Amino acid sequence: MKNAREVAIAGVGLTRFNSYDGRKGRPKKEFYDLGSEAILKALAHAEMEWREIEAAFCGSVYCGTAAGHQTIGRIGATGIPIVNVENACSSGASAFRLAYQMIAAEVYDVVLAAGFETMPRGFIMSTAWPEWQRVMGFNVQPAAYAMQTRRYMEESGATVEDFSRVSVKNRKNGALNPNARFQSPVTLEEVLSSRVIADPLRLLHTCPLADGGTAIVLCSKEKLKQRRKTVTVAASVLTSGTYGHEYGGGSVKIKTPDTIEVSAQQAWEISGYGPEDMDVVQAYDTMASGELWDLEKLGLCKTGEAPLLLRQGVFDLNGKCPVNTDGGLMSRGHPLGATSLAQIIEIFTQIRGEAGRRQVPDAKIGLAHAMGAGPNSSVVILKR
Repeated sequence: MKNAREVAIAGVGLTRFNSYDGRKGRPKKEFYDLGSEAILKALAHAEMEWREIEAAFCGSVYCGTAAGHQTIGRIGATGIPIVNVENACSSGASAFRLAYQMIAAEVYDVVLAAGFETMPRGFIMSTAWPEWQRVMGFNVQPAAYAMQTRRYMEESGATVEDFSRVSVKNRKNGALNPNARFQSPVTLEEVLSSRVIADPLRLLHTCPLADGGTAIVLCSKEKLKQRRKTVTVAASVLTSGTYGHEYGGGSVKIKTPDTIEVSAQQAWEISGYGPEDMDVVQAYDTMASGELWDLEKLGLCKTGEAPLLLRQGVFDLNGKCPVNTDGGLMSRGHPLGATSLAQIIEIFTQIRGEAGRRQVPDAKIGLAHAMGAGPNSSVVILKR
């Protein structure tokens, strides 16, 4: 936004991402339990009370009508506007962008962005594709990603071993994150020997589904209760499909930029920063191979260069450009409505220097990117 008021993040909250189905000794929690837990944590972190929140934007996908109202109803009924946002895996980041815009435009001073989900079990078969493509099975996520992966391998020379290293890296980082669903590392051999899901993708190339809640309190800088290590929003961008890339994958003949490239370019222009300025990155890794092309399309490396840089350790926790420091979707888990806000929260946590054993030294600027069926692409850049 041009000539916009500066927007700060006052506080964040999230639950551990896990399965809360009440089976095998696991607790039973609904989306509104997880969402309200995250909101209360964010309020406490911001040192604010619920009555100070002037509006709320709530992202979810499978939670049904008025999910935000149900969640917030467990905290307090103050008459504020509550907007429910469904934008597939970018639902939380879309809610964040709306909250950011309301403060930047001086409509409100303190706004909540929340994301939550209790996921259905089994493959995600999205309804975002045209009916003829759904009949052919394009909307079964592992199959769709398998086709994109084959194309990426053909164009870049990447191997199965290359994107297996993404799983190894992210699971190693996730072992340092108490809120991740998977908190144990895996070896390259374990990834390569796991069962095939959709060739060339194997089980440990795929992110686990999960249930979880996330929340962020945004405000004008004047409303901050604590101003130590203030984190502000440098850019919050959302784009949809471009010609030739309407449903993901892209045409082999049409060479227009796809939605990831468009969103990244807008974020660089709005923020005034470039790829070389990023101290920490959260890249969208619903499948391990996707992290590689994501980094390239964001402009963080050249086309086809990500596998080599991964082998060289550039994206490791102690590398030049640490990626998915909290384990990413691959280790943290993927509750659709909560995922993209969790990515933003990790960037905030890193910039504040509060990431504990996974802390990137002296991180000051970071980027979070999420994709969603539609397609849509969200990019958020935070700075200290």
